[in-house]
Amino acid sequence: MTAAEVTVEASDGLARAATVAIGGRRFETPCFMPVGTRGAVRLLDGADLDGLAPEVVLANTYHLMLRPGDDVVADLGGLHRFTGWDGPMLTDSGGYQVFSLSPAVDDEGATFRSTYDGSRQRLTPESAVAVQERLGADIQMVLDVCTGLPAPDEQVRRDLDRTLAWAERARPVHRRPGQALFGIVQGGIRPDWRAEAAGRLRALEFDGYGIGG
Repeated sequence: MTAAEVTVEASDGLARAATVAIGGRRFETPCFMPVGTRGAVRLLDGADLDGLAPEVVLANTYHLMLRPGDDVVADLGGLHRFTGWDGPMLTDSGGYQVFSLSPAVDDEGATFRSTYDGSRQRLTPESAVAVQERLGADIQMVLDVCTGLPAPDEQVRRDLDRTLAWAERARPVHRRPGQALFGIVQGGIRPDWRAEAAGRLRALEFDGYGIGG
């Protein structure tokens, strides 16, 4: 049974407005999602967010796992208690931030250096799921390979295949009740590869899907 329930409120061609319910929290789409990199939107506290009433706030897995640490956030009750905001939250996989650090990527995962202390860090599809389960957002994203464009087709295809293989590994290890797991469609600017990725991810029956950049 999917962790996300989507109710379509209105549609116009392929466009639609919907209400999404996950783990007792609801948000409307389409929506603007402000970024709270380390759990908080800069210069705003929980009361400010309540007043602005954003539909979803995004937090950054890469930064939170390094500082203060996903175990610390978990011990403090998860992201909602850590931030003092009880609205819907999403954590990215850390894939884009890892990509920006020029990591060593192989079929098993990505190795990179911490921007805080230079320590060697490793993310795999399975560990990215585990970290985000400890962070406790309503939605977590699978670890993907973000291809810097322009890039040769060989690289785009390799990154796409690796992203799909990682998605296949992430799906069965996700266990947190009430938290949705989203797959990410890659494939560069090739519509046929994007369509292929969407179809193969759909077959894995994720709770939702993101369009990767």
